[in-house]
Amino acid sequence: MNPIRTFAVLCVSLALTTPLAAQDRRVPSSPAELKLSYAPIVQHVQPAVVNVYAAKVVQNRNPLLEDPIFRRFFGVPGQPEQIQRSLGSGVMVDASGLVVTNNHVIEGADQVKVALADKREFEAEIVLKDSRTDLAVLRLKDTSEKFPTLDFANSDDLLVGDVVLAIGNPFGVGQTVTHGIVSALARTQVGITDYQFFIQTDAAINPGNSGGALVDVSGKLVGINTAIFSRSGGSQGIGFAIPANMVRVVVASAKSGGKAVKRPWLGARLQAVSPEIAETLGLKRPGGALVASVTKGSPAERAGLKLSDLIVSIDGFAIDDPNAFDYRFATRPLGGAAQLEVQRSGKAVKLSIPLETAPDSGRDELVITSRSPFQGAKIANISPAIADEMRLDPSVEGVVVTDLPDDSTAANVGFQKGDIIVAVNNTRIGKTSDLERVAGQTARLWRIMLVRGGQQIQVTLGG
Repeated sequence: MNPIRTFAVLCVSLALTTPLAAQDRRVPSSPAELKLSYAPIVQHVQPAVVNVYAAKVVQNRNPLLEDPIFRRFFGVPGQPEQIQRSLGSGVMVDASGLVVTNNHVIEGADQVKVALADKREFEAEIVLKDSRTDLAVLRLKDTSEKFPTLDFANSDDLLVGDVVLAIGNPFGVGQTVTHGIVSALARTQVGITDYQFFIQTDAAINPGNSGGALVDVSGKLVGINTAIFSRSGGSQGIGFAIPANMVRVVVASAKSGGKAVKRPWLGARLQAVSPEIAETLGLKRPGGALVASVTKGSPAERAGLKLSDLIVSIDGFAIDDPNAFDYRFATRPLGGAAQLEVQRSGKAVKLSIPLETAPDSGRDELVITSRSPFQGAKIANISPAIADEMRLDPSVEGVVVTDLPDDSTAANVGFQKGDIIVAVNNTRIGKTSDLERVAGQTARLWRIMLVRGGQQIQVTLGG
């Protein structure tokens, strides 16, 4: 081998194996080079990140204290009450005092307080709760001042490897800043909300960080920290944040005075493409969202979407699975249309889906108060809006349980939110007034037919 060439190869080899830090070592040429820091970003962001304290009154359930004879004999007045408290974080998103946090931080709360970075505390009212995204919007009470806020970033601009900072109140120790990178995007298998399309980061996120800010190096909000993957309860470098583009939709609904988030309605049920289905369709790999059913009269039907169509993109964004489609569709602005590309019998077809909300007339929601297995349950007729919101099959006839207190009779006998009551004691239940009437009757046995998770279940309960 030519000795000069050998030396050149050796130099390249040494350069590749020498640590970069060793190659770049030098004396700083100015004081500014000693001050490289995230401090300017933190100083801008910190005033807009708050602590959220929620409290609710619960009763200590003791079987002996539920017995009136026991209470009378021992002179016990009743079930003692206990205050349950939860701690989280939040982000000021409007100067009037609008705060976004996680729904699970304030769920069931009787009282909510917000503490600012300057240690001042304010009572807060819950403006909007959205369990589907695990987001909630609060408003500070009795104040007219203007508060510092964070601007939303376009979370679609994020790339894996981008530097991010997480700010919140982990373990209640006080406002804390951690930093890391975007570890992954579009995580759809986390299983904690309806809209699974999370930003994954290795910035340390711990209990108490929920609802706090994930910001980029320009100080803009890219996400709301929501969950961690942990075997110990502490950070293990896998945290998840709701993308800012979804947060923006929820905040916009709150600003418009809505009590619920307004989203586009597709009117079609989608399913994931398994390797077996991909092989049947002649795909090189599993991907896209397969249309399993289309609701009559829905935007999907009117646009020409058909059974077995494979949705591969929406407005230019590739669709890997139904979760990705749900997120992309839910973050489209109402009005106008979304452009879908579908594969139909091996050919590409383009469709225009109108972006409109689901009809919600005829809900007729009510609470069953009569003594029966249904006592305490809130029920509603299955409108297209409720079917979309609760992921129900709109073709099933019956009434759906939309809510029930933990201490209600209905909850104690085993009913769950989302159960569809189809028949009671051989009487078909077509609307809420049917169930209210049947529940008011006296019966020794209650034979109930319901649908839960798409499965029909027969239940017999004693009167």
